[in-house]
Amino acid sequence: MKFLDQAKIYVKAGDGGAGCVSFRREKFIEFGGPNGGDGGRGGDIVIECVQGLNTLIDFRFQQHFKAKIGGHGMGSDRHGANGETKVLKVPPGTQIFDEDGETLVADLTEPGQRFVLCKGGNGGFGNAYFKTATNQAPRHANPGLPGEERWVWFRLKLIADAGLVGLPNAGKSTFLATVTAAKPKIADYPFTTLHPGLGVVRVDGREMVLADIPGLIEGAHEGHGLGDRFLGHIERCRVLLHLVEGTSEHAGKAYKTVREELEAYGEGLAEKPEIVALSKVDALTPEVLKEQVARLKRAAKRMPIILSAASGEGVDAALRALFAVVEEARRAEERENAPVEETGWRP
Repeated sequence: MKFLDQAKIYVKAGDGGAGCVSFRREKFIEFGGPNGGDGGRGGDIVIECVQGLNTLIDFRFQQHFKAKIGGHGMGSDRHGANGETKVLKVPPGTQIFDEDGETLVADLTEPGQRFVLCKGGNGGFGNAYFKTATNQAPRHANPGLPGEERWVWFRLKLIADAGLVGLPNAGKSTFLATVTAAKPKIADYPFTTLHPGLGVVRVDGREMVLADIPGLIEGAHEGHGLGDRFLGHIERCRVLLHLVEGTSEHAGKAYKTVREELEAYGEGLAEKPEIVALSKVDALTPEVLKEQVARLKRAAKRMPIILSAASGEGVDAALRALFAVVEEARRAEERENAPVEETGWRP
């Protein structure tokens, strides 16, 4: 299934049904009167967040969605049927933006969340509604109101606990394949990863979701390489694992290149907790390893984790460091969302 994280669609709620002009005409009944029913309400456009989806590919080949119109009113005071609601299902992490692409309309993060994007039009009143003591035979009814319509953008931002960042060929996909059941494409050329990937990590009886994104190069925020749009998928991460390739020319410069791109992107990525690791150390001699560790330590201002996804060296240490940050963030969220206990005391 192709990964798609952005789509523009047109939605229109159903129009309300028209009211009916009708009179009761029965034999042997001297006084009839108006009995035209009201029109039904048009259907709404509802966005529902569901589990099991991880792409917006459903909106790739169909971009126009319309709800059912309301039924027209009928004689004998019969009300028109309400239009059926149109439900569009999206994966968790989907944001809905207005047509300008900047105004956030809704952010759906939890399965089961529903948001009414467009409301259906109300049905028109039948002539029975307008009957009064001075107007006992009204011969007019209201048409139904039009339903709301708009163009919107869907943007998917994956929900993961930790994210992998680094230059192309830094070993991100190999690390993801080693610690999870994910099977990303792995090769010895740049930009092997073209789409974000997710995997579930299990260590010491604990679980977290790990996200891998395409590599960044210098000038990615200006559109170089694959650009930096994929950074949106790690905006929700609690911690970043920054992999720096040990076989690069200068580990410190490679680290600074990615950090500059994170700062240029914004959205708080540069302020997120970060675990720094020197990858592919199994391909280095002891002298080169010592030199690269010293360079990376000076650039990152911390001691990096020595890591090799191929041999397994340092993998557990990196995962435990990630889990420590993730669990601390989870506990902080639980404290914030905990209900306030009533003490019974009043000032």
